[in-house]
Amino acid sequence: MEDRSYDIYKEKKNSNVGLIVGILCAMVVVSIISSAITYSLMSKGQMQLIGANNTTYTVENVENPVVAVAEITGPSVVGVSVTFYEQSFWGELAEGEAEGSGVIYSEDGYIITNYHVIQEAVNSSNSAVKVTLANKEEYEATIVGADETTDLALLKIEATGLTPAKFADSDKINVGEYAIAIGNPLGKEFAGSVTVGYISAVNRTITADGRTYNVIQTDAAINPGNSGGALVNSKGEVVGINTVKISDESVEGLGFAIPSNYALKIIEELKENGKIVRPYIGIYGIDLDKTLASKNNLVEGVYIYKISANSPAQELGLQRGDVIVEFDGQKVLTINEINTIKNEKNIGDKVKIKVYRDGDYKEGVLTLGSDENVSTSNVTN
Repeated sequence: MEDRSYDIYKEKKNSNVGLIVGILCAMVVVSIISSAITYSLMSKGQMQLIGANNTTYTVENVENPVVAVAEITGPSVVGVSVTFYEQSFWGELAEGEAEGSGVIYSEDGYIITNYHVIQEAVNSSNSAVKVTLANKEEYEATIVGADETTDLALLKIEATGLTPAKFADSDKINVGEYAIAIGNPLGKEFAGSVTVGYISAVNRTITADGRTYNVIQTDAAINPGNSGGALVNSKGEVVGINTVKISDESVEGLGFAIPSNYALKIIEELKENGKIVRPYIGIYGIDLDKTLASKNNLVEGVYIYKISANSPAQELGLQRGDVIVEFDGQKVLTINEINTIKNEKNIGDKVKIKVYRDGDYKEGVLTLGSDENVSTSNVTN
């Protein structure tokens, strides 16, 4: 079985780039999450949890909440596997397989996972996605929607009576809280593994594969095989969807998860529309650092080398060769910085923009459009 992990560190290590963030891909079935909502100590060595439908669970001889959480949240974690075919060097079709994790979103069969876990199925019609429940039942799955930008996807299986995860308010988590991951690092052979740590930081900003993420940092072990699974608190509530780690021999204990509040916002839109519609500018740009700018007699910022027809950028009068130096009143040096600001806006919002052109600075107000019918890449706004 092919290891489909997407490790950016390994790619860039050959070009002597140091620490790099790697997206955890394809061999995953993680975390635990279930309907456990609250727990309380009943007596010494005994813990009570209240789950779905007010079902009460009592776990004996518990010294910490991890045992209870592991017991109660397992049914909300699933395995996600993808079988696909790709053309070999000799022109023959070769079968490939990828594995990941998922979190049950609703009792009627909606499953959350990472985009990169199922990307082979997104990009090829000659593929199949399967979901394996905690009780080993297996179902064919369809892709409801997938969003590469946020690394999130929503699947659907024809099943009812599932145990959906309980999600925490990720805006209220604190550094130092328990962070628990349960799943199958390195594949099904290690299914049910439990790793425990703490919330190391919140609101971390990291860049992976040319995209910027705002994430939760944890020292709970997150390995290839954990992607698409959950980071869980001591109440059995999902605080994040595991997606990224630092891959480097000199560090350990640096894992990252998409905050649950943000993930749910994306998932709800995928469920409703099958895709994410974002504000749109209509430019292709190149990041100009100090060295590159000086070499070309320009200033630091984002150099516009192409403008899409009938786009907000064209309507404003932006030109090839302009260098964007400020966006929405903020100094910007990279495409990622522009995208981060833009994606917090709504379609139709007006944004101030400042560009450098022919030795002078010009300002204007741009009205953000919609990318619904636009084919974009990671260098397109």
